[in-house]
Amino acid sequence: MAAATALEAVAPTGALWGLVQDFVMGQQEGPADQVAADVKSGSYTILQVVEALGSSLENPEPRTRARGVQLLSQVLLQCHSLLLEKEVVHLILFYENRLKDHHLVIPSVLQGLRALSLCVALPSGLAVSVLKAIFQEVHVQSLPQVDRHTVYSIITNFMRTREEELKGLGADFTFGFIQVMDGEKDPRNLLVAFRIVHDLISRDYSLGPFVEELFEVTSCYFPIDFTPPPNDPYGIQREDLILSLRAVLASTPRFAEFLLPLLIEKVDSELLSAKLDSLQTLNACCAVYGQKELKDFLPSLWASIRREAAAGASARACDHITSNVLPLLLEQFHKHSQSNQRRTILEMILGFLKLQQKWSYEDKDERPLSGFKDQLCSLVFTALTDASTQLQLVGIRTLTVLGAQPDLLSPGDLELAVGHLYRLSFLEEDSQSWGAALEASGTLASLYPVAFSSHLVPKLAKELCIEESDMARGDGPTKCSQHLRCLQALSAISTHPSIVQETLPLLLQHLRQMNKGNMAAGTSEIIAVCQSLQQVAEKCQRDPESCWYFHQTAIPCLLSLAVQASMPEKEHSVLKKVLLEDEVLAAMVSVIGTATTHLSPDLAARSVAHIVPLFLDGNISFLPENSFPGRFRPFQDGSSGQTRLVALLMAFVCSLPRNVEIPQLNQLMRELLELSCCHNCPFSSTAAAKCFAGLLNKHPAGQQLDEFLQLAVDKVETGLSSGPYRSQAFTLLLWITKALLLRYHPLSSCLTDQLMGLLSDPELGPAAADGFSLLMSDCTDVLTRAGHAEVRLMFRQRFFTDNVPALVRGFHAAPQDVKPNYLKGLSHVLNRLPKPVLLPELPTLLSLLLEALSCPDSVVQLSTLSCLQPLLLEAPQIMSLHVDTLVTKFLNLSSSPSMAVRIAALQCMHALTRLPTPVLLPYKPQVIRALATPLDDKKRLVRKEAVLARGEWFLLGSPGS
Repeated sequence: MAAATALEAVAPTGALWGLVQDFVMGQQEGPADQVAADVKSGSYTILQVVEALGSSLENPEPRTRARGVQLLSQVLLQCHSLLLEKEVVHLILFYENRLKDHHLVIPSVLQGLRALSLCVALPSGLAVSVLKAIFQEVHVQSLPQVDRHTVYSIITNFMRTREEELKGLGADFTFGFIQVMDGEKDPRNLLVAFRIVHDLISRDYSLGPFVEELFEVTSCYFPIDFTPPPNDPYGIQREDLILSLRAVLASTPRFAEFLLPLLIEKVDSELLSAKLDSLQTLNACCAVYGQKELKDFLPSLWASIRREAAAGASARACDHITSNVLPLLLEQFHKHSQSNQRRTILEMILGFLKLQQKWSYEDKDERPLSGFKDQLCSLVFTALTDASTQLQLVGIRTLTVLGAQPDLLSPGDLELAVGHLYRLSFLEEDSQSWGAALEASGTLASLYPVAFSSHLVPKLAKELCIEESDMARGDGPTKCSQHLRCLQALSAISTHPSIVQETLPLLLQHLRQMNKGNMAAGTSEIIAVCQSLQQVAEKCQRDPESCWYFHQTAIPCLLSLAVQASMPEKEHSVLKKVLLEDEVLAAMVSVIGTATTHLSPDLAARSVAHIVPLFLDGNISFLPENSFPGRFRPFQDGSSGQTRLVALLMAFVCSLPRNVEIPQLNQLMRELLELSCCHNCPFSSTAAAKCFAGLLNKHPAGQQLDEFLQLAVDKVETGLSSGPYRSQAFTLLLWITKALLLRYHPLSSCLTDQLMGLLSDPELGPAAADGFSLLMSDCTDVLTRAGHAEVRLMFRQRFFTDNVPALVRGFHAAPQDVKPNYLKGLSHVLNRLPKPVLLPELPTLLSLLLEALSCPDSVVQLSTLSCLQPLLLEAPQIMSLHVDTLVTKFLNLSSSPSMAVRIAALQCMHALTRLPTPVLLPYKPQVIRALATPLDDKKRLVRKEAVLARGEWFLLGSPGS
């Protein structure tokens, strides 16, 4: 012990040895006060205490060294006034060296330094030396609250007694303190830290280039959000913190450029306490800031203050302010020609328009905006034609708010507004405002349907005709962007029943036209039309009449086109081939499902009376253009073209309300069951299985349900036993299991056991493992709450409780080549489990998840990484215990052949930085070197994640991180 041997040792007495041993080895607390009392009385000297502690301070066990230093520090806290200058020098040298010791020793070292910071006999230069050592060796924010408070006390003591010495450090002292305070959360410590910052500024310490950093490290607490706990023994109130922080923020004009934007933001917030605190802080700042600091922010500050005054006042006061302020703003808009200036002014005008929406007026002539409506419209149209996208966007928002207020847009203004929105959303090829223009069109179309029917729908209809001609000539691909925009515009404005009656026939006619004239219609074009139809169907759900209109107009048309396409012909048109593709049928499923979910039971019953007989009996009488070259019998015909359309039947019957009776249900269920296990087309058999499962889920309990279940179980067992349809039988098993699992049917447990048994099957094992993903996931086309399926709220938690223990046992008992199937199944279950349910089980399951990362299956890797990433954020203490394994495996997977796995692994490396910093620091050099490799990845998305992850690791342990 260098410092101890440098002291003039005096042989300690036996009594002192005993007291030291009782404290250090006997873990007794009383001897510390006794030793301090004996030092004060002159029985022992500090040097003798140090000598008696010699063996303890050199002990290889950190806890023993910590007790030794603790005893010395407690004695010094009571006896620091007795120390001589020479003793202080050697003690500080000793304690500075001990700052590099084990983390268990550090708290006692800091207590000793606090005692020495109170010494009158402290030689010049040692205060600077101590603080440099603390700044360099101690990561303060990783310490407990009491130890962080000790550091603040040391700094406070030195600032009170050694101010000139600390100022000699220049900006290094400010930077060091920023490192100490960054991330502080405890209100007791914050009060001390705020006082230190205030003293730094008010006593003219050098801030150097760290003004913004000092502001950031304090302003992050603004506005204060603190509620004292019940029976708080410390008595700290929210107001104490508010006043202390306000004193800091208003202490220097150098904070103005950072603070004023923050105050403007908070004045505009929804929280009343934040508004009040911001205004009071602004008031305090105005006493310190000059015109130079305020001038650039006055327009925004003024707008926010006026807005608050108007919002909190009566309609009369709001009108008075609007009448006086709006002319000034309109004048300023025309006075300034730069787009960014105009945008700022228009945003202020927009604020006043929104305020006016809060008041109602019986007489439209009383509205204060009535006298300005011509000027406002002219100003908005000017913004919409400006080259600046940002100004256009504010103009679109302002137009929407103007239109929401009665009588502010004349018929002529509406025609101009529609023309501008049409141009922005359709004609301008590179316009970034088209999304906002589409949204505004939808909002205004619901308010002014006649204007949009008169001025926009005809233009869009004409564009569709032009596009059809282009497609017929083979120019389709070059017009793809305009084609999509036209379809999006038609769906966007379908927000009023009268407009839907114009746009829906246009979309359906466009779809039919693609079947004529040998048009070059590809998959993407048909899907785009279906997506627009689906969006229109969603908008129609708000109005029962529109919902039925859409259903009875669109569904027969789609079914007619699909049936026509499924008929055997010598020559198929392009559309007919496209309509039977998986992606197109999936898009049509979305349209039919959306159009059915909101039907009333009566109307749904009318529809089902037509559609089920179509599929069971070939009754095509309700279809438009129903002259087909053959019969439609998808369950009897056996051709893949017709059986594929069972997906459309599924979309309809599985979206019906539960209380709608389905005709010929017994026959339908048997046909679906037969098709699901006896057809070579996977798309058709899967659609049949899903349809059967969807109907099972909704069927009321009773004898008929039991009969259907028995038929299904027999079919599955027969299919799985042998033959060419094992895969189809497995798919049926999976969907029936999900249908019953969602409604807590007892049979679901038996079926799950059967599925688990298939994990060891050489042929079906991998598919069975992936099946757990389907069981735990939300579906989009069947078994959805929107489609009226019975979905119990906690089915995932129940599945986890009932089945994960068996999965774990199965994994341990399985042969090596089968273990990956169990890992994949387990990973899928855990990945989709609500995190509050998983966290308590994490210590038990984490080892299996880590093992899953070594599984060569990229699906297992991706699912496991997706599961681990949120756990790194939500359970850092548990995950810290496995940091070595996590770092190694994540880095290995960052060079996976799968791009998705590489991205997920890098995201996990990023999330790792949320673990406690001391745990990660030993790995920092290794990780930074390893992450240099994916920076050169051939995929941009991988490079992006690598940059983010490596940047966080670079900052690990640095100030502000």
